[in-house]
Amino acid sequence: MTKQIVNIDERLAGNRLDKVLSEKLEISRSQVQTMIKKEAVLVNQATTKANYKVQLNDEIHYQFIQPEELLIEGENIALDIYFEDSDVLVVNKPAGMVVHPSAGHTSGTLVNALLYHCEDLSGINGVKRPGIVHRIDKDTSGLLMVAKNDQAHEALAEQLKNKTSERIYLALVHGEIAHQKGTIEAPIGRAKEDRQKMAVVADGKEARTHFEVVERFSGFTLIKCQLDTGRTHQIRVHLKYIGHPLAGDPKYGPKNTIKGSGQFLHASELGFIHPRTKEYLHFTAELPDDFKKVLLDLKESQ
Repeated sequence: MTKQIVNIDERLAGNRLDKVLSEKLEISRSQVQTMIKKEAVLVNQATTKANYKVQLNDEIHYQFIQPEELLIEGENIALDIYFEDSDVLVVNKPAGMVVHPSAGHTSGTLVNALLYHCEDLSGINGVKRPGIVHRIDKDTSGLLMVAKNDQAHEALAEQLKNKTSERIYLALVHGEIAHQKGTIEAPIGRAKEDRQKMAVVADGKEARTHFEVVERFSGFTLIKCQLDTGRTHQIRVHLKYIGHPLAGDPKYGPKNTIKGSGQFLHASELGFIHPRTKEYLHFTAELPDDFKKVLLDLKESQ
């Protein structure tokens, strides 16, 4: 098939490839990303990634690919919304809810609820993850920021990358941590013996978690964790690595040691600069009732 050509001038230089093509071709960024993944876009006759920063005099060849049909439907699922305007939505996700559809989870996800609630969501992460800037695990509860347009998504993602947003979690862990605070700095990647798990591995990606003790119980400790990076299962993996796995964690901790349906981890605080107003926003979500009850039981059994 004949490919069309876009030449990069000074005005376009320095921008992301997917952004440039989206604007030039007047199509969604997710459609452009599909074209890039299917190698229907070449920069100077070579394949590249969507986040490539185009350079002056780059020659971009492309051919259209029909966008993937959006099969994910909005569902009337209640949302615990902490903030919403035309750019951003902050939601308190319950434990047990998957963030976005995947194999085995095609409905009942946060994305299904968002599609019903919102007319517009950013398309940067494609049709299966509209609006999703960052994720938390199915059995983790707490605060998430959602982007309603691509400009907001880029700004929020940049804050995550530059570590200027704030994400604080409350975690109940096995064992009594002796010191009051600490930092876990250990690279995370796929576990060699089980590809379904993550682990601290020498060739993993940089990962850093700060923690501080909130309260000690007999055999358990409640801590506050702050993330500098956002690796998959980061808190769960790091806490296992230091010998204090999350209570109730079926993947990384001992089984059946405490009543609950998953790990006791809650994204309690979220702070970021609003992408349009530049105002700093900060939100705090209380612990879920079952988490509170476990803490009360531990305190009473002291």
